This record gives sequence, C-alpha cells and structure tokens, in this order.
Amino acid sequence: MTMRVSVIGAGHVGLVTGACLAELDNAVLCVDIDEAKIADLQNGIVPYFEPYLEDLVTKNIASGNLQFGTTVAEATSWSEVVMICAGTPSNEDGSTDVSAIESIVEDIATHATGYCLIVEKSTVPVGMGIKIQQYLDGNGKNTTIFDVASAPEFLREGGAVQDTLNPSRIVVGASTDRAIEKLKALFVAIEAPWVITDINTAEMIKHASNSFLAMKISFINAVANICERVGADVTSVSHAMGLDTRIGQQFLEAGIGYGGPCFPKDVAAFIHIAKIAGYEFDLMKAVEQVNVTQRDIVIDKLEQGLGTVKGKILGILGLAFKPDTDDLRQSPSLEILDKLLELGAIIRAYDPKAGDAAKMIYGDRIIYSETVQQTAHGADALILLTKWDEFKELNWTEIRQVMKGSLVFDGRNFWNPDDIRKSDLTYIGIGR
Repeated sequence: MTMRVSVIGAGHVGLVTGACLAELDNAVLCVDIDEAKIADLQNGIVPYFEPYLEDLVTKNIASGNLQFGTTVAEATSWSEVVMICAGTPSNEDGSTDVSAIESIVEDIATHATGYCLIVEKSTVPVGMGIKIQQYLDGNGKNTTIFDVASAPEFLREGGAVQDTLNPSRIVVGASTDRAIEKLKALFVAIEAPWVITDINTAEMIKHASNSFLAMKISFINAVANICERVGADVTSVSHAMGLDTRIGQQFLEAGIGYGGPCFPKDVAAFIHIAKIAGYEFDLMKAVEQVNVTQRDIVIDKLEQGLGTVKGKILGILGLAFKPDTDDLRQSPSLEILDKLLELGAIIRAYDPKAGDAAKMIYGDRIIYSETVQQTAHGADALILLTKWDEFKELNWTEIRQVMKGSLVFDGRNFWNPDDIRKSDLTYIGIGR
C-alpha cells in the first residue's frame, strides 16, 4: 500500500475521495458521524447513486483498503494525513457555514499526538486554511506538529469517480515543503498537471473555477432569451461559439439554469467573499439573477402554451439536478415543480434514479411514474427538465397517442424539434 489516509465525511465528495484513494492502493479510513450510514457502508450499501461508486466501495472493502468509522479520534489516530470533506452549506447572507469544519478541527486538536497534515477538500471561504493553522498551533498538544493544506476537489456528480482518478489538474495550496511532499506521495499514481501554490490561492481557485462555469451557463441562457426575440437558434450559436478553443463547448448549453449542491452555493459564497474584501461582484450577481429568472421563463412558456397550468396534467421527465445522479439538492427541476404546484398543476413525474428521494419531499402531492410512457399518458404537456440518456430516443408517435394534449416542452434543448412536430406535437424549447 502507498499511504494511510483518513477522510472525514462520507458524503458525495468524501466517499468518492476515500473509495478512489483506496482503489489507488492506499489504506483509507472514511469517517462520518452518521452511524446508520456507516453501518450501511460497512455492508457495501452506498447511500446515493454515483456511477461506478458502489462497485469501487465493495471491491476495496473486500481488499481491506477501505474501512469506516464514526469518530474524528479514530481518523486522527489512523493516519498522519486527515482530509476534511464536511458539508459547507450557505447561510442566508450567502456566506459559508463552516461550523462543521470548525468542530472537526477542534476534535483533531484534542486527539492528535504527533505530526498531522490536515487537508481541506471542502469548499471553504478564502482564508479558512490559515485560520485552521492558527487555531491548531495555539490549541494542539505540545507534542503535536500541524500542517494545513488546501486540495480542492473538482468533481462533477455523475462523473465523480472518473474526475477523481483522471483529473484535469491537481491543485495544492500549502506553506511547507513537508505538506507538499506528503500530498505528492498520496497522489503519486494519478497523472495530471500539478498547480502548487499558497493556501489562499488554492481556496480562491475553487471559487473562481465553479463561478466561471456558472457564468457560462447564465451567459448562454441570456443569449437564448435574445435568440428568441430576434429569430435565431441558440443551439447553433452555442455550437459555433464552442468550436472556438478559447471558449469551448462545455457548460454552453441553454436550458433551465444551473443548480445542485455546488454552483448556487459557490456563486453566493464568491459574492460574499468579494464583499467582505471590499469589492461588489456585480458580474456574479447578474449570473445569479439570470439563473433565477430562467425558472420563471419556463413557467411563462408553459402558461402561454397551455393558456393556464391550473388543473392541467403535466408529465415531468427528470427531477435530479443533472443526469447520472439522484441528487435533488437545489435542483432547478424541483424549483419549477414547486411553482407549478403553487399554480394548481397536477404533476406526474419520472426520474430513473431520484424517484425515491422525491417521495421523501413530496409524498402524495405528486404522482410518480416508472416509465416515460406512464408519464406521458393523459398528460396535457410533457416537460423535459433533466436530460437522462433514456429520454433521448423516444417514439413520438406512440407518445402522441397516449397524451391528452400536444405540448412538448424541452427544457434542455435535448430533442430534435422536427421529429416531435412530425408526430403532430407542439415543440417549445429554450432559445430556438
């Protein structure tokens, strides 16, 4: 085995990080305070859907490379390298709630007895790493030497395993050569460009990266709204733009806006970080506003297409914030669904992976389907909100036969409008 490492937090980031480090032949202890979750993980039961993750967890439990625990004390005694992957949700003012990280750091200071390298994987405000270092230096035992480093994650849900094992870059911020060498040894099996910098800069890189991607999404959605007014097709516009290598194709797809556990939180945090530093980040404020408005545009299109959504049966395809995950956190699909319910619509919804999670939120307020055909049956409109692969190639003639109405709303510009119109259906997309 290459190294021993502890990972605190067995959520979407921590579990993927731990399982992938174990796959690279490291000995990993993954710790979480949720005892029920840990009990499931010890039996190979992964609490959420992520492609390839369950197989990776099962394989590395069997090999002995991956173990689980429930206390920071275990994590601290297990390894000199402790990665913090705790949640950092948004406060109402956009700032980041770092209370979980502060609690973990306090526990580490209490239990560490020798050298300990603490690695931030969670997205934190710029300056957090330095604050952690100062706290540990003042509150650790006399026998303890602490290093703190920032090694931000750049994982996409639905592709997190691939992104961990084959990253576009490895960013490390640290103040000592000792910490850098430890992390180089830990990631020795991964081939990727390294960016080695100070802690503040590493923390800033994460915020700047995610906020830039969110900006691309809001930009193309704003362009889509202009395209509708001037008679242009945003799909051709974005395709041509993306062929320019200075711009690129990724995150340049018009739709219902960004969501999920990262972009909304990170954009808000970046605006707050800038404000505290004395800069009004008007650009990112506009990115936020465009994103919020995009949900309203969807509702307006449906109201215009149907006359009213009140009393209408609406078939919703896709609830997760993106395909290949069951994550509903800040999903734009749910924001739209909530508004439709408020307006009196009857919702029948289908998601290949997120249906059970949706039931925990909506109970009997909506109807749950198990196929596209069930979702379309008797519907006044069929609405695509998440572009799962299984939604791509549909038999539109059959769908027309089972629908009550004829409106098809493509919130992701995922379908070919001509194929839909040939089946005597009315197609509405975004910016086309």
